[in-house]
Amino acid sequence: MPLKEEIVRNYVEAYNNFDVDNMVINFDENVVFENVQNNETNMSLKGIAAFKEQAEQAKAYFKTREQRIKSIKHAAQQVEIEIDYYAILAIDLPNGLKAGEAINLSGRSVFLFESDKVIKLTDIS
Repeated sequence: MPLKEEIVRNYVEAYNNFDVDNMVINFDENVVFENVQNNETNMSLKGIAAFKEQAEQAKAYFKTREQRIKSIKHAAQQVEIEIDYYAILAIDLPNGLKAGEAINLSGRSVFLFESDKVIKLTDIS
């Protein structure tokens, strides 16, 4: 398995296990994170500290969560995964979803690398 793919798979496993430290173990200190929904960027963070803070806060939203990789595409400095996402909410959300409800989504995550560090992660749904 190529190293970049291994890094991505390890990130997904850590995400599924609510393990923020291992989610960021291969991130550059100045990593950029963007969340894009319906072609609009609704979150943009810069730096590993900001990413970790947001990821720690997000853990409280879910009883369980799982990303399943459906496909992987490799490019020179980029790995793109297509995912199915399933979660059960732990809290009520402002959009009307209630604790205990399930969320099912499909999306993509694009990991941009420099050397063997993730310098940008874009989640697209």
